[in-house]
Amino acid sequence: MINLNYIFCMLLFSMGLYCILTRKNLIKIIIGLSIMDNGLNLLLISAGYRYKGTAPILDNASQSILAVDPIPQALTLTSIVIGVCVTALALGIAVKVHEHYGSMSSGDVRRLNG
Repeated sequence: MINLNYIFCMLLFSMGLYCILTRKNLIKIIIGLSIMDNGLNLLLISAGYRYKGTAPILDNASQSILAVDPIPQALTLTSIVIGVCVTALALGIAVKVHEHYGSMSSGDVRRLNG
């Protein structure tokens, strides 16, 4: 079951990367970035999973073997917050680009280079 999670993580990350590299619309590029972020979050959660694991609240030393690692969960929560902020910033920039150039295509905005 855990191998299926890793395969799905790689699939999500690959889909997001494909979307970023092949699309010209800025909104679709931002969606691809969000899909990549979700794939990485799933990878972090899958890395911290333990079969038949319990909550990381320990009463005695015998439960420490079965406890789930809380570090990937904390990193994933932080990653979700950062991902939402980056997506909001990218969408705000996309709106300003649309207001200035009148287009959401990255090919029409090539004047920014140089």
